[in-house]
Amino acid sequence: MVDIYVDADACPVRDETIRVAARHSLKTYLVSDGGIRPRQNPLVELVIVSRGADAADDWIAEQIQKGDICITNDIPLAARCLQRGALAIKPNGEPFTEDGIGMALANRELMQTLRDSGEITGGPKPFSKSDRSTFLNRLETTVQAAKRR
Repeated sequence: MVDIYVDADACPVRDETIRVAARHSLKTYLVSDGGIRPRQNPLVELVIVSRGADAADDWIAEQIQKGDICITNDIPLAARCLQRGALAIKPNGEPFTEDGIGMALANRELMQTLRDSGEITGGPKPFSKSDRSTFLNRLETTVQAAKRR
C-alpha cells in the first residue's frame, strides 16, 4: 500500500494532495508543528510534531517506506526519502530523482552561502496556477507509478 507524507507547514498543495489521495484511497499524513486544520477525512491523519527546525522532516524520514510518496520543498528531506526507496516531489510538481538529488543538495548549499554573504537577497518565485496544475498532473502519475511498484 502506498502512503503519502506531506511536509505540511508551508505546503501550498495540501488540498490538492488530499483530493488525489482520496481518488486512490491512499492514507495521507499531514506532518506539521501545528496551525493547520484539514477537513475531517478518515484517510487523512494530522501529525503534530514538536517545534523545531527539522522535527517534521525527522518524523517523515523515520516513517516513510519504500514506494511511499513525500511532498516537500525540503531538499535534505527529499534526499532522505529517496534513500529509503520512496518517491519525492515538490509542490510545483518537479520530481526529486536519484540522479539529480546530489546536484540539488550542492546547489542548495551554494545558494545558502550566497544568501549568508548578502549576495542574494530574494526568495523563490511566487507559486502560480501553472505550478498547481503541474503538481496535480505529476502527483497523479507518481501515485500510479508507486502503485505499480
